[in-house]
Amino acid sequence: MFRRPLSALAAIAGLCAPLAFAHAAQEELTLYTTREPALVQPLLAAFTAKTQIGVKTVFVKDGLLERVKAEGERSPADVLMTADIGNQLDLVDGGVTQPVRSRALEAAIPAQLRGADGQWFALSMRARVLYAEKDLPLNSFRYEDLADPRWKGKVCIRAGQHPYNTALIAAMIAHDGEARTEQWLRGVKANLARKATGGDRDVARDILGGICDIGLANTYYVGHMKAAREGTDARKWGDAIKVIKPTFAGSKDGGTHVNISGASVARHAPHKDSAVKLLEFLVSEPAQNLYAQANYEHPVRKGVALDPVVARHIGELKVDALPLPEIARYRKQASALVDKVGFDK
Repeated sequence: MFRRPLSALAAIAGLCAPLAFAHAAQEELTLYTTREPALVQPLLAAFTAKTQIGVKTVFVKDGLLERVKAEGERSPADVLMTADIGNQLDLVDGGVTQPVRSRALEAAIPAQLRGADGQWFALSMRARVLYAEKDLPLNSFRYEDLADPRWKGKVCIRAGQHPYNTALIAAMIAHDGEARTEQWLRGVKANLARKATGGDRDVARDILGGICDIGLANTYYVGHMKAAREGTDARKWGDAIKVIKPTFAGSKDGGTHVNISGASVARHAPHKDSAVKLLEFLVSEPAQNLYAQANYEHPVRKGVALDPVVARHIGELKVDALPLPEIARYRKQASALVDKVGFDK
């Protein structure tokens, strides 16, 4: 995952002074996170400066659910944070979270971006958008259009089994049904310019290289590439593309598919009250501003300014109205379809 240069992160963290919280904190809660700690550290520092509650961060790259289950009632985890709705809901389904009722959280987060029972909350958003060659005469797009034969040999995308893509395929099933989604997936595979592999940045790289004309990737990569130093590869890739926010053909609302970073309060949280305070802080206006600055993400709280690069090249998101749990329930079918059509072969 992209990170801003350390100097930039340090500048952001400087907004949160004083940061001498380790010895000043009156209490310390424990955050288990699958997100790289550097991406959330400025936010945690600001929380501690405001509340005098320290935060011990434990980075768990893989197996978060299994770890918390194994620890059971002795788990020190207070907050569980992930970078994907599927992983967040796995924690809920695995029984390692607890419901939270908070007016602050419910007021700040739209209903489709939080659990109805208060078991999980979105903290930031990224959309699955179309990267297109900058001079291509294309101003609108539907996800279904990726299977149009006009794009044969012109589409680049990362592996279908990557969580970013299985989430989108699950959304297609929710909108169009499994049979039509299978047909669509076969059409997209037929249009691939190369094997479905690599990362989201590689879509922009291969558009610059003339391998493909369009592809799907996440929004925050655009910010990182277009804000990169002049002359760097990342900047060249970013300058080669424009962004179009696709919609679903069958949706009356015309929204774009989003994924989230999110968090839950752990079932056996030793410091539940402080854990809730942390979640409430993370959706406050100052913290949402930091989310936008630190990783070019879209805030979940309305009225928070986007990073200027994101505002210029992507703009505000109109989120697909389908609740994320409704989409996530089709993840297994989505994964099975990827294998059925041999999408990644």
